[in-house]
Amino acid sequence: MRIKKLLGAVAVVLALAASTTACGSRPGAAPASGGADASGALVGISMPTQTSERWIADGKNVSESLTKLGYKTDLQYANDDIPTQVSQIENMLTKGAKSLIVAAIDGTTLTDVLAKAKEQNVKVIAYDRLINGTPNVDYYTTFDNYEVGVQQATSLLTGLGLLDADGKKVEGKGPFNVELFAGSPDDNNANFFWTGAMDTLKPYLDAGTLKVPSGQTKFEQAAILRWQAATAQKRMEDILTAAYGSGKKLDGVLSPYDGLSIGIISALTSTGGYAKDKLPVVTGQDAEKGSVKSIIAGEQYSTIFKDTRKLGEQAVKMVDASLKGQQPEINDDKTYNNKVKVVPAYLLKSVVVTKDNYKQELIDAGYYTEADVK
Repeated sequence: MRIKKLLGAVAVVLALAASTTACGSRPGAAPASGGADASGALVGISMPTQTSERWIADGKNVSESLTKLGYKTDLQYANDDIPTQVSQIENMLTKGAKSLIVAAIDGTTLTDVLAKAKEQNVKVIAYDRLINGTPNVDYYTTFDNYEVGVQQATSLLTGLGLLDADGKKVEGKGPFNVELFAGSPDDNNANFFWTGAMDTLKPYLDAGTLKVPSGQTKFEQAAILRWQAATAQKRMEDILTAAYGSGKKLDGVLSPYDGLSIGIISALTSTGGYAKDKLPVVTGQDAEKGSVKSIIAGEQYSTIFKDTRKLGEQAVKMVDASLKGQQPEINDDKTYNNKVKVVPAYLLKSVVVTKDNYKQELIDAGYYTEADVK
């Protein structure tokens, strides 16, 4: 009887131990997303296009950083085609990706494929572009995009001489003729850029210090689908023909992206007849090599430098923490509402770059070499 009781007690202990072990690896749980050992896990990296040098560099940086931490990566570019991006993400999930880093082409079109990611307990990091309309995005890393818009507008005002180098208002100047460009309407960031810029320019527009001869002052009129340079060039050409045909001078152009700035400058030098050394003040964003060269040459006035090395580093930290069952660092839990939830975010800072400070901000910081921009 004693032996039977002893064996019974041992059986109970073994059963409890087995039950506890089973709870720790219950069906449907993702081993890599909840434990300390995530080594060798596959991370899918979905980038929107290879037509911009910025996205090529981002993808390369993120992939290399994850590889150094021991992860496997699947880096794909969708060439600005939404069905291609959806298909690529589906393939990443089929291959067993445990986390996804997604820079969406259209932030509203990934609902179904991210529902599949959720079913597989895959952590989703929205990269620089917010993914809208789904609860299945876990974190977001980007720059302070409203502030980017403020910086673009401020650099336009500085270039026109309405603000001095310290950002103080200069009285008695103007009025100046300007035209306004916005980013792609399917990119959530474009609205932040536009809002930040227009909030900054509004007092000058209201006072008549700035005028928009085309009359196109609404986001819908200024937006350039898919951020295409050719589309921006065509719009600038049409504006020049319609609103500046009588010899009226254009003094400045608010451009939210270097790729658009290149198209705008092409229109100004061809249809507009402006000499390259006497162009209107043209802004930009992303500090792409071609535009930095243009700034050095005195053509484009400014760009907004967003150190994408730091952006990629933050995305990698978010993936690494998530896959190890830790809480990724965030510094904003209020701003980025994707119409279903407020997505926890980490925001980085950006810098205005002109001919005066490009060496300090880009060369000395190791982002480019002198040879890159000559």
